[in-house]
Amino acid sequence: MDLLQFALPPLPHYIASGYMTGEPGDRHVSRHSIGIFDLLFVRRGRLFIGEEDRRYEVTEDSFMILRPDCYHFGSEGCREPTEYFWLHFQATGNWSMAEKGASSNQTEGADEVPLTFAARPFQLLLPQFARAYQPRKLEELLFQLVRLEPGAHQSSVRLKEQVLFQEAVQLLAASADSQRYSPATACAEKAAEYLRSHYRNEITAKELGERLNFHPVYIARCMRQEYGCSPMEYLLRYRIEQSKRLLLQTDLTIARIAEEVGFNQTPYFSSTFAKLEGLSPRRYRERFSRA
Repeated sequence: MDLLQFALPPLPHYIASGYMTGEPGDRHVSRHSIGIFDLLFVRRGRLFIGEEDRRYEVTEDSFMILRPDCYHFGSEGCREPTEYFWLHFQATGNWSMAEKGASSNQTEGADEVPLTFAARPFQLLLPQFARAYQPRKLEELLFQLVRLEPGAHQSSVRLKEQVLFQEAVQLLAASADSQRYSPATACAEKAAEYLRSHYRNEITAKELGERLNFHPVYIARCMRQEYGCSPMEYLLRYRIEQSKRLLLQTDLTIARIAEEVGFNQTPYFSSTFAKLEGLSPRRYRERFSRA
C-alpha cells in the first residue's frame, strides 16, 4: 500500500469539493502538477485514473488521492454510469511518500515523550489508494461538505468545513490502519498505555509481560519498533515529563515530586532529570519562575 505521510502540525486544510456523475465513455480530466491534493471517492461505478506511469481502477466505496506534483489523467472512459466525490485539500507542512512499514507513532527528530510546552509533532499516514473504512460515514461527511459550498464565503461556514474535513481525514487514516495494523503495533500501544496509566507505581519488565500476556522480550522488540526505545526507557521519559509539569504548576518539593511520579529516591530522580534535560529539577523550576 502506498502511503502519503504528512508531518503535523499544521493540519492539512480543506479547499473545495463537489459531486460528479459520469456516463459511459466519460474520462477524468487531465492535469499536470496542480499544486493541491485531489481526493476522489467513488460512490457508484468505477473510475479509471492514471498518475504518471501508474494506472488505478477506483471501484465503489474506494478512494484515490492524487498528488499535487504529478501528472493525472483518465486512463480510460467510464464503463458504466459512475458517481463520485472530488475534494481538494492542501498541506502547508512537509509531506512525502512514506516508506513501507512506516508508523504513525514515529516522529521525526522528536523524543518518544514530547516536551511539556512544545507542540506535539506526529505523522499522519493516508493511503493513496484504498477501500474506505466506514464508506457510508465518509459519504455522509462528503455530502455535508458539498452542501456547505454555497455558503463558503462565510467564516462560520469555513470553520464547519474544516471540522468536517478533519473527520473525513480520520476515516481516510483509519482505512490505512485497518489494513496495516499489525500484532506488533497493537502490543506496543498496549504497553505504552499501561505504562502511562501506572507510571506512579513500580513497574518491572516481568510485571508488564504478565499484564499484557506477552513475553517481555517481545514487548521490548515491539516498543523499539514503534517508539524507538525500550519499555523502561519509555517509562522513565514519561515520568520526567510528568515531573516537569509538577515543577511548573505546583509548589511541591523536589522530593514530593519525585515520589509523585514514581521515583523511590530523590537523588536518582534528580540525576535522571539532569541527564535528560541538561539541568537539575531545581534549576529547571527557577528558569521558568523568574520574574
